[in-house]
Amino acid sequence: METNLALLLLLAPFAGFLINIFTGKKLSRNLSGTIGSLAVAVSFAVTLFFFLQVNNTGNAVMVDLFEWMTLANFKVNFAFQLDQLSLLWLMFVTGIGTLIHIYSISYMHDDENLHKFFAYLNLFVFFMITLVMGSNLLIMFIGWEGVGLCSYLLIGFWYKNQDYNDAAKKAFIMNRIGDLGFLIGIFIIGYLFHSLDYNVIKSAVTSGAEIDMMWVGVATLCLFIGACGKSAQIPLYTWLPDAMAGPTPVSALIHAATMVTAGIFMITRMNFLFDLTPDVQNIIAIVGVVTSLIAASIGLVQNDIKKVLAYSTVSQLGLMFLALGLGAYNVAVFHVITHAFFKACLFLGSGSVIHAMHGEQDMRYMGGLRKVMKVTFITFLISTLAISGLPPFSGFFSKDEILMTAFHHNKALWVIASVASIMTAFYMFRLLYLTFYKDFRGTEEQKHHLHESPGLITFPLVVLAILALVGGAISLPGSSWLNEYLAPVLTREIEHHHFGTTEYMLMGVAVIGALIGIGIAYVKYIKQAAVPGQDSEITGFTKILYNKLYVDEIYSAIIVKPIYALAGFFRNVTEVAFSGFIFGLGRLANALGTSGKTIQNGSIGFYLLVFVLGICSIIAYIFLAK
Repeated sequence: METNLALLLLLAPFAGFLINIFTGKKLSRNLSGTIGSLAVAVSFAVTLFFFLQVNNTGNAVMVDLFEWMTLANFKVNFAFQLDQLSLLWLMFVTGIGTLIHIYSISYMHDDENLHKFFAYLNLFVFFMITLVMGSNLLIMFIGWEGVGLCSYLLIGFWYKNQDYNDAAKKAFIMNRIGDLGFLIGIFIIGYLFHSLDYNVIKSAVTSGAEIDMMWVGVATLCLFIGACGKSAQIPLYTWLPDAMAGPTPVSALIHAATMVTAGIFMITRMNFLFDLTPDVQNIIAIVGVVTSLIAASIGLVQNDIKKVLAYSTVSQLGLMFLALGLGAYNVAVFHVITHAFFKACLFLGSGSVIHAMHGEQDMRYMGGLRKVMKVTFITFLISTLAISGLPPFSGFFSKDEILMTAFHHNKALWVIASVASIMTAFYMFRLLYLTFYKDFRGTEEQKHHLHESPGLITFPLVVLAILALVGGAISLPGSSWLNEYLAPVLTREIEHHHFGTTEYMLMGVAVIGALIGIGIAYVKYIKQAAVPGQDSEITGFTKILYNKLYVDEIYSAIIVKPIYALAGFFRNVTEVAFSGFIFGLGRLANALGTSGKTIQNGSIGFYLLVFVLGICSIIAYIFLAK
């Protein structure tokens, strides 16, 4: 029974993909969306069943289907592992995925390729489930590459716009760079442990078996490079803001529930290996906190509502990697969960605004929307308070855990993370004030058509806002269900902070920092009613931040253009060599033809003479050969 249910969990979204991709054109729009949503809802229901079972028994569910490959002493099974970590991930992948599918029925209703959109969404969830459920690194890699493919298909879904195609290609290529590192890490681990199975590797590590630590360090560093690509850490982060080219439900699915969480999942899954390499962990922490600060600084001045949220995702992911680098895997997972709640709500809320604004995404032309979009505004406000880190919202508890852990390990990292958090509070309330407060700044035609979104859009917003409000309850200070739940999959003992004067002071500093960021935004955009100027009016350091620190331009100058130049050089050389060879053959054939045509004089007698001489020569050769 468990095997059948596990296969149902995995294959339900794939069945939805097949139905929509092959028969979707024949189905009504609502039916196509309903099938896609039900497919993921079935996976959520099965996940919930296993989640409750494992929570009660504490025993993981192993599903071993068949022996996949055997090479000498190396064996890989096609098997799945439903333990505490995978089920926790599956809960929000399928749960939030279901809400996003429901939302998409209304949001994408008028799109000509609606059936294809739901097919791709289902395929995305299928590959993410594969990534999470696999019992070894090879099955994880299948899902890893699959979500990369689906992100390409969905980011470039509106393929008639070349800019969107370019964004899709950018995401695909940058992820391939990271994936190469991940693949090298997998090969090294396979060589070291003669297995890719998580439990086999974990047993070898915990049993004290002799391991080449240098190569373990190289392997974990390569795995981290793969995580940088998927989870958008420097230097492989620039694809994620450009991924906003896809429809808003895609942005929500990528940022909240699926692709960008894959890197955190992989490092947490392999925690027993990363614990052996403290130097690599230090690199992870530093990269994470620097990414968080850089992304937050860029988000301060962006005017596209989805771009602000995109940079906030990169920044929050940086905080998660900071926690991973400090060995606080449980804290990183906690922030993944709360972030999934409020970031999904924020992205879907931005989609509700864009829907009302008939496609407008520039906050400079919004304002006053809280008067006509009350549900969207309230849910957006709750999620903004959550991401800003104010109590009692979920983001306060998870972000405070990260900051507290950083303080106890490295004060410099704590300062940088705290500054990034203050920036987060500022740019998120900047977004809120510019979008929902003061007077409407759009056109009269847009103002005339402003309205609250349909129920299929607002219902997921309400559910997610409630989760963003109360989600922190899964890991309260001094009473953490999450920590106890994750204990069986983490080899390092979970740190329990004993709350004293220092801890309460840190909580106070974090809250005051958030209030400072909110206060600055309030003074500037409410009291002073400031509105960001047009692009041509942006100057100084603000212009550098607005242009994303010119990182894309730097990459283009030192990587893209030289590669294009080199490709052009080899193309020209190849063309010259190839054309010379081809034309040479042509000239040779022409010369032979010119020489040969002199004997074609039209004389029958001459032709007969040559024929007879030829036959005689063949006969003479045969006799002489004998």
